[in-house]
Amino acid sequence: MSTIEGNPTIGLSTSITDMPPLLLQKKADKFGCNVTDKEFPLKMDLQDPIAFLRREFNVPKMRTLPGVDLSLIDGEEDCIYMSGNSLGLMTATTRHYLNNELDKWSNIGVHGYFTGEIPWSKSDLKVQADMARIVGAKTSEVAVMNALTVNLHILLISFYNPTETRKKILVESNAFPSDQYMIESQIKLHGGNPEDCIIYASPREGEINIRMEDILALIEKHGSEIATIMFCGIHYYTGQLFDMQAITKAGHSKGCFVGFDLAHAVGNVELCLHDWDVDFAAWCNYKYMNGGAGCAGGAFIHEKHSETDKPKLSGWWSNREETRFEMSKNIDLSPGIEGYRISTPSVMAIIPLKASLEVFNKTSMSDCVSKQVLLTGYFEYLLNKTLVKSVVEPGKPYINILTPSDPKQRGCQLSLVFSIPANQVQVELNKRGVTSDKREPDVLRFAPFPLYTRYNDVYRLVYAIQDAMNATKLNSVHYMPCGTN
Repeated sequence: MSTIEGNPTIGLSTSITDMPPLLLQKKADKFGCNVTDKEFPLKMDLQDPIAFLRREFNVPKMRTLPGVDLSLIDGEEDCIYMSGNSLGLMTATTRHYLNNELDKWSNIGVHGYFTGEIPWSKSDLKVQADMARIVGAKTSEVAVMNALTVNLHILLISFYNPTETRKKILVESNAFPSDQYMIESQIKLHGGNPEDCIIYASPREGEINIRMEDILALIEKHGSEIATIMFCGIHYYTGQLFDMQAITKAGHSKGCFVGFDLAHAVGNVELCLHDWDVDFAAWCNYKYMNGGAGCAGGAFIHEKHSETDKPKLSGWWSNREETRFEMSKNIDLSPGIEGYRISTPSVMAIIPLKASLEVFNKTSMSDCVSKQVLLTGYFEYLLNKTLVKSVVEPGKPYINILTPSDPKQRGCQLSLVFSIPANQVQVELNKRGVTSDKREPDVLRFAPFPLYTRYNDVYRLVYAIQDAMNATKLNSVHYMPCGTN
C-alpha cells in the first residue's frame, strides 16, 4: 500500500484475485439470474457503491448527438457514452465554476490574479494536491501545466542527454504519433539519427500485444546503450496496460532514466509514481480526468531529482513564488517539478479539472478500479457470448477483441476489430446514440468509464453493436488481424 498523500493505491497487484467472469457469475448466482439476462445489469447498478457519481456529470441525451436516427432510439434517453478515452464528460459544476471566473474578470479585472477563492496566479496550485493523489505522488512532485506533448518535450530536455555510448531511447512500437514525433525531434535536437537511436519494443509475429518479458529482455540486452526509456502506460490503440513498476526497476538496474506517457492511464488505473521510483511522467487531463478539451496537462518528476542541476527550459514561473516579483535578473529556481513551470497558469484551462477532481475526491481510485474491472469484464463477457467468431453463425459478421483479457493488463478500454468495415459500423452506432472512437486502420475503441457508466449502459451497448453490425452492408473484404489476446 502506498503512503503517498494518504492515497491507498495498490497498483497492478489489485485486491481482486478472481477473473471477471468468475466474479460476475458469483454475482449472478446471488441474484438468481444469468449474467446475460436483462435484469442482471439493473441489479448490478442497484448495488454499485459509486453509482451516485453519475449524477455529477452531464450525460448527453440521444437527440443531441450528431448522426442519430430518432426512428431507432428514444431521443430523451441518455446516450451510450463510450468515448472517455478521447474526451471525458463535463462535470455538472464546471459551468458554474467557469462563470464565477468570468464574473470575476468582468467585475474586478486585474485584481483576479491575486484575490478570490481561486486567485488566477495560483490556480495550478489549487489542484496540485488532488492531482498528486490521482497519480500516487507527493504534492511537490506534480505540476499542472501546458499540454501533454509540450510537457514531454520539457521533461526530455532534462532526461534525455545522449552520450557517445548511451544515446538510445526505448519506446513501444506503434506509439501514438505525437510521442513518435516528439522522440524523433528530441533525437534530432541532439544531432542524432532516429533510425540509429530508437529501439522499439514490438509484439511477436502474429500477436497484437507486447509481452512484458520481451520488454524486459530488450532492457537487459541493450540497457548500456539506452539513455532513456520513454513508454506509454496504456497503449492508445490496443488498450494494453504495461507493468510500469517492472519497467522502471529494470531500466534503473541498467542506469537508464525511465518515464511514461500516462495519457490513457491517469484516472483510469491506479498509479504509484513515487513508490515505483519513476523518474518522470506526463499526461493530459481531458480523457478520463474530464478536464475538457484543451485543459492543462500534468507532469511529474520524482523528488530524488528535485535538487539536481539538469538542463531545463525556464521562465518566470520557474522562479520561486516568494521572490518572483523581485524581478531579479538571476533566477531563484524552484526545486523539482515546480522549476519546470514556465508561464502563468491558464485558469480557464484548470477550472474544469478542479471540478472533476472534486468528483474523484468523493471516492477512491481503488473503488474506481474495482468497478472498472467488473464493468469492462462484463462488456468482454457479453461480447464473448454474442459477437466473437466462435459463437456467431457461419457467414455472420463478428468481432475480435485486441485488448488483453487479464484485468491487470488493461484499463477500462476494449479495442475491437470487425469482420466488416469498422467505419460503416460506427455510422450505424451513431444512429443508435452510441459514441465510439475509430483509430486507423480498423479499430473501434469503447471505454466504459466507471464514474459515469452504468452496467445497463454496457448491456445496451453490446446489443447496439449487434444491431449496428447486422445493419451494416458487407460491401468490401475486411482484414481481420490474428493473435487475439
